[in-house]
Parts: sequence; structure tokens; C-alpha cells
Amino acid sequence: MTSRPTDSELPRIHGFLSDFHRRQANRVVDFPGGFAALDDRYTHSRGNNHLLVDGSTDPEALPARAEELLGHLPHRLVYVIDDEVAAACRGPLERAGYAHAATYLMRHTGPVPAHGGARSVGLDELRAPAAEAWRRFLPGVSDEEVHHLVERRAARLGAAEDVRFLAVHTQDGEVASWVDLYLDPAAGIAGIEDLVTAEAHLGQGHAGRVLDTALHLAAEAGCDLRFLTANEAAWPHRWYGRKGFAVVDTIHCFERA
Repeated sequence: MTSRPTDSELPRIHGFLSDFHRRQANRVVDFPGGFAALDDRYTHSRGNNHLLVDGSTDPEALPARAEELLGHLPHRLVYVIDDEVAAACRGPLERAGYAHAATYLMRHTGPVPAHGGARSVGLDELRAPAAEAWRRFLPGVSDEEVHHLVERRAARLGAAEDVRFLAVHTQDGEVASWVDLYLDPAAGIAGIEDLVTAEAHLGQGHAGRVLDTALHLAAEAGCDLRFLTANEAAWPHRWYGRKGFAVVDTIHCFERA
């Protein structure tokens, strides 16, 4: 399902995304039309080490700029927010060996659900289930890579005005599903990230409960604009559609190993 956003909604979402990446970065290097978000503590984390193009930039200069700013990393990743800018950048980046993928921006357009019963948890409680999930998602991943991907959540505590890690538990107290909720009540916007269910608890409704909790808390905090991102090529965006989300825009991702 696709929904046409109002004239004010996309700038709000785009601004939130730019701030999200800037705020969690250990260091930021600006360039015309964008910036590099970098964190040497988590060099294996693409989410913490990449370029984000959020304005007009020189497409032909972008591959060399990525090499200059990301050359110390095992990956190269460039996000481009605007469709027209992305179209202009695609040729130069693909000639430099980058592959293109699309990520949907999905806005919650359905009714606000009742609280799903998830509760706030700390980093310690999520370490073990998150590590297990990363090993499931990335077969053959090294211990160092898992460590970076798990521990990067500490940097995300600074990514918004109000950050909450939410989890729903089994009757035995085991973490079954979890999600990150990023709130900016003053701007009335909330971002939802990294919804994951432990393998042993898939198909039992836990993801729906933790997502319902995030949406309920966001609305309770006065955030009328609630959104998340979902890979265009993967199935979850269809599940999000059934949960009241609609595609409002696309973020373009260019990656080279």
C-alpha cells in the first residue's frame, strides 16, 4: 500500500533521519550535500559508518568522496534520500562497483493500537538475544562483527531526544521480540527501528505485540508522525502494511563490499 504524504510530512521524516544518523555518530564529516557518519568503535557496522546524502551533491565526485571517507572500512555504503539526486548518482556509483537497493519509508496510517505489553529494557538484557539473531541473519559472521553489531546499540542512546528499547517476554521471562523506539515529542515524530524476534519464538505474535507497544507509546508521547524503514526486496514490508503502515517514500542505498 502506498500513501501520498502531506507536503510537511516528508521533510519532517527526512530531517529526523538526518538527525538520527548525525546524533549517534562518534564523528561527522560534512561535505556539499551530505555527511559521513563514522564510529571507529563499530567499524563492522554499516549503520554506524556510511555516507548520507540529504541535499544536492556532485554525483561524479561521490565515489571518490566515499573512498576518501570510508577507505579505512571493510565496506562502502552511501544512502541518498532524494529520488532525483539518487538517479543522478546511480550511474557514477554503479560504474565504481556499487550495487543499488531500495528501502521503503513507511508511515503509520492506521489506528493507534492498544499497548502490546512490551516493556523497556536495558542493553544488558538484549545482548544475548541480539547476538543470536545476528548469527542467524549473517551465517559465518565473526565474533568481532557480532560484537560491533550488538554493542552499537549504546551509540543509539544518543540518536533522539527519547530513546527506548522495548521487549516482550515469554511466560518464563525470556526475551522473545524487541524493537528500538526513537521519539522527538517536540517535533511530534517517532522512528521505529530493528524489530527482531528470537528464532525460538517466531510465529507466536510477539513481534505484533512489541510493535503495538511502540506505536502506542509514540502516540502517548504526542508523536503524530510515526514511521519505520523496510527493505523493498524483503517480506516484512508487507507485514507492516497489514499493521497499518503505508509506503510514503524510498531511500536509496548504494553498497560495495
